[in-house]
Amino acid sequence: MNIGSLINALPGACAQGLIWGIMAIGVYITYQILDLADLTVDGTMCTGGAVCVMMMLNGYSLPVSLICAFLAGLLAGFATGFLHTAMGIPAILAGILTQLGLYSINLRVMLGKANQAINVNNYPLIVSLRNIRDVPLYKNAIFVVLVFVLVIVLVLYWFFGTELGCAIRATGSNPSMSRAQGINTNMNKIIGLMLSNGIVALASALLAQYQGFVDINMGRGAIVIGLAAVIIAQVIFGKLTHNFATKLLAVAAGAVIYYIVIQFVLWLGLNANDLKLLSALVVAIFLSVPRLKEKYLNGLMKKGGAGRA
Repeated sequence: MNIGSLINALPGACAQGLIWGIMAIGVYITYQILDLADLTVDGTMCTGGAVCVMMMLNGYSLPVSLICAFLAGLLAGFATGFLHTAMGIPAILAGILTQLGLYSINLRVMLGKANQAINVNNYPLIVSLRNIRDVPLYKNAIFVVLVFVLVIVLVLYWFFGTELGCAIRATGSNPSMSRAQGINTNMNKIIGLMLSNGIVALASALLAQYQGFVDINMGRGAIVIGLAAVIIAQVIFGKLTHNFATKLLAVAAGAVIYYIVIQFVLWLGLNANDLKLLSALVVAIFLSVPRLKEKYLNGLMKKGGAGRA
């Protein structure tokens, strides 16, 4: 095993990790703030890329394509929110239904093809895997995506400090008390789901540009990566995050760590076909760490108490 190959692969892993970090921020909104299990993201993680790529292939500018990708994500989130709040379908099932519907919609957007390619030489892509090394800073994929992350974190930090943002946070924290205070919890759930999936679709648009194509299966298992980033952030940076902005930044950093770990394991010789299994194991391990830590500390306290007795 050549250590040089691992070092050469790390910048790409960081860039891709930051893109998925944006996606993980969207997952954080539903998983942590709204306390909802939303599986829509597995479909939305293709929708944004499909909309962005197809619009650029048809002559639309990059900013317009990115905005439309974000809007498509908002619509997907609205569909899940409507099924959950208006139709009374549990959130996890509503997300699955929307995700299934998005598969057909994504195929329609891509004109019936399973994938569509877009070349950085022919279109003004904002990020590309070719722009990792030996390019000006403003073209470097890591720098560009990092700017996106910082802007998104700042906007969300401002938004969740507004009256509406606080109402959404209250809805996820204690729905019954929020309703007693006159807060429309159903509307807040819909807004939160829309915002989450809009951010995920934006990440999808960036990922499609970065890798140079959009694929119908691009979002399969995306929720696992998103949850992995959130859990890694909690376990590693939990005591260092003292406000909402640092928690969001920690989630993005968690995605980068996840991709570095994946790259390291691949460098050790793991079969690429086992990546999904590895992803599940990483999430399971980090999910179990707080519980194991608690049991260990409780055991120490009991032994200390018995010793003093």
